[in-house]
Amino acid sequence: MWKFLANVWGLARPYRARLVLGVAAGVLAGLIEPLMIATVTFVYGLVFPSANAGSVANQLAWAPGWLKDWLVSAEQALAAGLRGNAWAVAALLATIPTVMFLRGLFGYLNAYFLQWTAVRAIADLRVKLFAHLLNLSSSFFDRATSGELISRVMNDTAALQHVIGNITGVIVKDPVTLASLLAYLLWQQPKITLISMVVLPVCMVPVAIFSRKIRRSSRAAQTHVAELSGLMGEAFAGNRIVKAYNLEPRLIDQFRTTARKFVTQYMRIVRSGEIPGPLLEFVGAISVALVLLWLAFGHSPRPNSSDFLAVVLAIFSMYRPLKNLTRLHNQLEQARASSQRVFELLAMQSTLAEPSQPVPLKAAGAEIEFDHVEFAYNEKPVLKDITLRIVPGQLVAVVGASGSGKTSLANLLMRFYDPQRGAVRIGGVDLRNVTMRDLRSQIAVVTQEAVLFNDTIRRNIALGRPGATDEEIEAAARHAHAHDFIMAKPGGYEAVVGQAGVTLSGGERQRIAIARAVLKNAPILILDEATSALDSESERAVQAALDDLMQGRTTICIAHRLSTIHKADMIVVLHEGRIVETGTHQQLLAQGGTYKKLHDLQMPSGK
Repeated sequence: MWKFLANVWGLARPYRARLVLGVAAGVLAGLIEPLMIATVTFVYGLVFPSANAGSVANQLAWAPGWLKDWLVSAEQALAAGLRGNAWAVAALLATIPTVMFLRGLFGYLNAYFLQWTAVRAIADLRVKLFAHLLNLSSSFFDRATSGELISRVMNDTAALQHVIGNITGVIVKDPVTLASLLAYLLWQQPKITLISMVVLPVCMVPVAIFSRKIRRSSRAAQTHVAELSGLMGEAFAGNRIVKAYNLEPRLIDQFRTTARKFVTQYMRIVRSGEIPGPLLEFVGAISVALVLLWLAFGHSPRPNSSDFLAVVLAIFSMYRPLKNLTRLHNQLEQARASSQRVFELLAMQSTLAEPSQPVPLKAAGAEIEFDHVEFAYNEKPVLKDITLRIVPGQLVAVVGASGSGKTSLANLLMRFYDPQRGAVRIGGVDLRNVTMRDLRSQIAVVTQEAVLFNDTIRRNIALGRPGATDEEIEAAARHAHAHDFIMAKPGGYEAVVGQAGVTLSGGERQRIAIARAVLKNAPILILDEATSALDSESERAVQAALDDLMQGRTTICIAHRLSTIHKADMIVVLHEGRIVETGTHQQLLAQGGTYKKLHDLQMPSGK
């Protein structure tokens, strides 16, 4: 547990000054608790003196001389008559609100500084975790779900914020409060204090029992929260399919079932967290009853009314910090269960290592080479002994049946993955010796599903080259045959495209993506079935934009529609992860092999 706390408090290291101030304020607030009781009972004893009460001088033998002299004078003034010494009475009674004010002030500063530290530390953690996740390899995202990752970044880190902002205050303030109250009790009435503490060990039994239950239920509850987030993400992203197939009842039932599982685990946490509190109060009442029983039947002299009032107030004042501390372990178990995955994600290393001594890459005019490359997804072979050379400036088309490995070639070139054997080189440089940022800055990609962000058209295009001028962005849009339809939109380039570009048609989204690639002006271009999802009219517009984009670049075109690659300088045919044919369109038709069969399936007339 201390290791977990050390990890959490380590997050607040950049804000340690305010963390220390919050801790110091908590300590002072804890020390003021017995001072408040002592002040109330002392003033009560002066205003309503009992027969067996000692003099102020005897009670405050430890106090400084000036304070003792002033209180003795106040006692004498009170004895002489309250009305005649109104100012003395007012000054004496003012000590109670003064102590209460100081208690509230330090309590506020304790909460403020700890919450100030917590919210900033967790904001930093979320940024760090988000950046870390974005830099993990594609293989990680093949296994993870977006809903689960969002839950880890937002929900689980909130538990850590609770540790810094709230639990730290309990750890600091409440033990100080208990210790100071106990010391005050032992100083005032040691026998009565020891009698009242006899039943205290009984309180620890329910804490130990229920903490184990909370640990298990917290982990299960966080898992269900992640499942709910994942289900919502899938349902919202695929809302059209959900509606088209009338999947709403099924998804609602699935969501309801998972929500009920979460409720079950959450209520177990509530029961386990709340039961120790009433038990503690019951045990505290027993301790007070024991004290009264001892006073009623014992033979020792009874304390005066103010001393006994101090004992009762102190015992009941211990309930709140004791209840907080009994819940503390349970809350820490919940936080540890929630944050376990956060620290696991932070500790996770990318399977793609950056080179220790990177080599600069110059992709312009450089040859691309796949040298005996073998690659597998989760031990399932996808590419087998791929050897391919692409001359600078060539348009190379890669075709084949679904699952033949076409997209995997592009993924290896972008270094989303590393091959298990062989090497991928550009200009004779192994991509594993080049930084990923350097490599990807020299490759532009247009995919089948154009990825647009919920922002303006201008900013979506500008992602190709941040810092580009408005004139350069509009020039790129013209090259992509997108300027006219953009200007027809309300707001033009400032029109917001919506989530995933929902306000645009498929052809419009593709041309925005092409404009982004034009603006990037990279020497290597990857087209991953960029027109396969479009209708014929949209395809003609997008294909015209692609023809302009491919000029002067080395282009790898992954194609499903063979009609789009007749002009390719070289066509590479893949079958079950192997290159089975290479050549031009006419050469491959003449060979009568796999390409001819694919061509005839799409164009039975032989056109």
